[in-house]
Amino acid sequence: MMEKNPLDPHALAQLFTEARTYNSWSDRKVDEATLRQLYALVSTGPTTANSNPGRFVFIRSAQARERLRPHLSAGNLDKTMSAPVCVIVAYDTQFYEFMPQLFPGRDFSATFAGKDAVIADTATRSSTLAGAYLILAARALGLDTGPMSGFNKETLDAEFFPDGRWKSNFLCNIGYGTQENLFPRNPRLAFEQACLDL
Repeated sequence: MMEKNPLDPHALAQLFTEARTYNSWSDRKVDEATLRQLYALVSTGPTTANSNPGRFVFIRSAQARERLRPHLSAGNLDKTMSAPVCVIVAYDTQFYEFMPQLFPGRDFSATFAGKDAVIADTATRSSTLAGAYLILAARALGLDTGPMSGFNKETLDAEFFPDGRWKSNFLCNIGYGTQENLFPRNPRLAFEQACLDL
């Protein structure tokens, strides 16, 4: 077992305290090998019963960007069109079909099959976790991120997921950010406002 120690201040700054949501990007590309490394890290994060319902569409080509364009809000258009990658963080509504592969020691078919509310709850929660892992994994690899809502979910899903099996959760631009349009960090709640220590 690997010995675990607190990360040094530089690593904590890169992941959390100095990390920002970026709105403009350099011309430096993000290659497929980096995206594969990124997903390999994301896939190790915990999800409900290792269900891994998160799905990721990496928008990089000019053609894919044009497909994405009509579904973005005006405030997200320019920064997304200029980002090296825009990730559609989505979830698979039939994720449980992979459970024999992902959790071979237990039969989960009765837990999920035919139970729409349980499927939706699990898929939404665990794909949101996976999206958070995506942000942290990207930062760990030296990338910057710009997670966002601000898109038409219905029309985007119709364009990219016409069979209805996958559904979008949120979008996240990825690349190498610049200082342009980088706003001051807004305040956060204090421990006493947000936490109970019982």
